[in-house]
Amino acid sequence: MKTYSVAIVEDHVLLSQAIGGLVDSFDRFKVSYLCKNGKELITRLQENSNPPDIVLMDINMPIMNGIETTTWITEHFPNIDVLGLSIEEDERTIIQMLRAGAKGYLMKDVEKSVLEMALNEVTINGFYHSKHVTNILIGSLSGKGNNGAKLKENEICFMKLVCTEMTYKQIADQMCLSPKTIDGYRDALFEKLSVKNRIGLVIYAIKNKIYLP
Repeated sequence: MKTYSVAIVEDHVLLSQAIGGLVDSFDRFKVSYLCKNGKELITRLQENSNPPDIVLMDINMPIMNGIETTTWITEHFPNIDVLGLSIEEDERTIIQMLRAGAKGYLMKDVEKSVLEMALNEVTINGFYHSKHVTNILIGSLSGKGNNGAKLKENEICFMKLVCTEMTYKQIADQMCLSPKTIDGYRDALFEKLSVKNRIGLVIYAIKNKIYLP
């Protein structure tokens, strides 16, 4: 049975050690190293010939935060899977992490069993998204969702813009449409794709290669 290496990037030492202890207790996973911020992780990656398989990434850290670090990893070490691990559960932060290339997002108060499941899901399926954070149907993760939904050209354009940091009003201006029309696109896609919010749209777009982070 293959053992997967996990790096933990967390600026709170006690929390980092606690998370590391949990990971080391899982049969298929072993902590390779702990880092206090993104810059420290990058230094370790550049010096180490055996990079970790997975990185558990905090968001708010000094020197270099999780979003910046995830963006760098996606560009320089695309084979490393990043899971966001944070106290932040606002829509904007989650979308930024997904856009940066994170394969999932967990809250720091996650139960031990859920953390292990998330790590396993990433190694098997390449992604994991918690219902608590994303608030979308579990079917979108298992491939039983609306992956085959046919989108119109204007809906695809809208989906790509949803994955940016633009507000819905800015998207309307970009597409030369009224905010009311954009709201109509959004609500129709919520129903068509069986998602409940913008995060769900972003996840669908990434999973179905409508948007490539």
